[in-house]
Amino acid sequence: MNKKRVKATNPHLIELIYFLKKKARENEAPIWRDAAERLSKSKRKRVGVNLSQLNRYTKESDEVIVPGKVLGAGLIDHPVTVAAFAFSDQAKEKILRAKGKCISIPDLIKTNPKGTNAKIFG
Repeated sequence: MNKKRVKATNPHLIELIYFLKKKARENEAPIWRDAAERLSKSKRKRVGVNLSQLNRYTKESDEVIVPGKVLGAGLIDHPVTVAAFAFSDQAKEKILRAKGKCISIPDLIKTNPKGTNAKIFG
């Protein structure tokens, strides 16, 4: 693997990027490669998704991948499964209050290796 391509210095982020690329090859699932590429961007270009956006563009029981941080601005009124690199405390609390799930991206890969019906947000 070419480790020079990743500009990140966070060891957890680097590990996640390589894990996503590996799972994309193993499972022939391009969604994980796309998520890895989005996470490889500089911190300035990485996405921050507000709950109001999730509420607007998802429906009940959707699976969403956020290659960045989920922020707590806005409300969410239906249960969704959100897999993200990071969550703000407020966002996590609001998602759980709406009976949704906050999980890590590797946990989503364990339950859905092909990434079927999952949406990348941001």
